[in-house]
Amino acid sequence: MKVGIIGLGKMGQAIAQRLLNDNHVVYGFDINNDVLKMFEKHGGTPVHSLKDLVKSVDIVWLMIPAGELIDKTLDIIKPLITTQIIVDGGNSKYTDSIRRATLCSESGIAYLDCGTSGGLAGCKQGFCLMVGGDKKAFDTIVSVLKSIAAPEGYAYVGSSGTGHYVKMIHNGIEYALLQSYAEGFNLLKNGEFKDLDLAQIAGLWEHGSIVRSWILTLLHGVLEKDQQLKSISGKVAESGMGRWTVELAEKEKIPVPLIQKALEIRKESQKSGGDYATKLVALLRNVFGGHAAKKL
Repeated sequence: MKVGIIGLGKMGQAIAQRLLNDNHVVYGFDINNDVLKMFEKHGGTPVHSLKDLVKSVDIVWLMIPAGELIDKTLDIIKPLITTQIIVDGGNSKYTDSIRRATLCSESGIAYLDCGTSGGLAGCKQGFCLMVGGDKKAFDTIVSVLKSIAAPEGYAYVGSSGTGHYVKMIHNGIEYALLQSYAEGFNLLKNGEFKDLDLAQIAGLWEHGSIVRSWILTLLHGVLEKDQQLKSISGKVAESGMGRWTVELAEKEKIPVPLIQKALEIRKESQKSGGDYATKLVALLRNVFGGHAAKKL
């Protein structure tokens, strides 16, 4: 199928590459000309207007920051859509996705919200895709989803908004997991025994232990490079999805104390500069998602 990707940042480029590797025709639009040149070098077809992109493709795949920019982009492309399906593969708030799907439906446009997980490694390993919205549209683009996803790494999860809803809670869980690993290794480093080899322990736990995971594998790599982290800032940003998870939990009166505490720790790190644990969280976010880890 012909796919047009709007937004060729790290994730957009990775999705484009997986589609190209599986012989789809991929058009790309981005305001950054250097990014377009890289996209073309890898086999994509760059376009310099949204109109040219829409008229050339079967699927319009949005990989742009959540919020107002998506609404502005939709205002431009909606009048151009005939039979094309729109997919928002970014980290939009699920309530925004419901609203956008309703507006698109009123114009006869199929709109899917796709939670996308896998980070920078997704280009090689495949992504996990959580898709909500029009079921017929989902069935239409299954071949594209298969190309982007890891084996068995895509699913239709429900009506409009559910794709981003499931991804939001996924990211809330991620907050707590990262903080838990980081606190444990902070205690290993600064507890009773001061000479432990943290990289060795992380590597050991990857084999047979109950806490083995991909996050632990990434943490092992971080610690192999540097266990002291004296040059790294402990300030950790939050992209919004963890906060939205906590807000939803409060609204529904469902306790999520671990996720809430992890969110509070990130907020506090912005003021205090954080500690060894938040340094590890910052570096893990950098490794799997390309999020900036500031140096002191």
